[in-house]
Amino acid sequence: MISIIFLCAAGFLAAFVDSIAGGGGLISVPAFLMAGIPPHIALGTNKFSSSTASFTSSLKFAISGKINFNLIKFMAPLTLVGSILGVKTVLLVDQRILYPLVMVLVLFVGVYTFFQKNLGMNNNFTEVTKNTLALGMLLAFTVGFYDGFFGPGAGSFLIFGFIKIFKFDFVNAAGNGKILNFVSNITAFIVFAIEGKIWFFQGIFVAIFMIFGAHFGTKAALTKGAKLIRPIFIIMSFGVLVKLVLTL
Repeated sequence: MISIIFLCAAGFLAAFVDSIAGGGGLISVPAFLMAGIPPHIALGTNKFSSSTASFTSSLKFAISGKINFNLIKFMAPLTLVGSILGVKTVLLVDQRILYPLVMVLVLFVGVYTFFQKNLGMNNNFTEVTKNTLALGMLLAFTVGFYDGFFGPGAGSFLIFGFIKIFKFDFVNAAGNGKILNFVSNITAFIVFAIEGKIWFFQGIFVAIFMIFGAHFGTKAALTKGAKLIRPIFIIMSFGVLVKLVLTL
């Protein structure tokens, strides 16, 4: 019972943070591992629970008009394919081979955002061009694969990508990124379930609390806007880096 309470509290906090700036896996995955759940089972169960959170957050962003579905319809299928390949790969290889590359990328994202004070503060999106669409589809596949394979920081990479490629502000980038995050989560969940790598008993309890966390987190993001998302985004980016360094 104590472990369930611990997992539910961690799940609420993870979903709250993730719906604002990504990086929720930094909290939820270690929590599952600390509860004594084997690594692959922890990843699968986390995908199950976090799928409910990302759906809740995506729905609230969509209702608020922060998602460009004309763009997402091209990117989501590639996220789905990438996520499937990522899960299939993680079940075969050691995740630690990705650590050095991800550490460099996360460090770059965090430092760049910290020094670019106006990055993502204004929504300068105008239109989708062939070049930006191609870059966006590459982003969707790559982060989808990464999220299925490993995960920590995937939401942050998506937010950063939407800001740099399409010139969205943090709020619109978070909304569009959350949709792709949901696609990768639900896809990974299905694959993990087929492989028998999910403990549903623990996952259901955590999922309920993640729904509440995502609800309140998304509400805060929509109310406070970029002024709230930017600092949390930077904190979570460096949090991913510290987590990876400590894991080595």
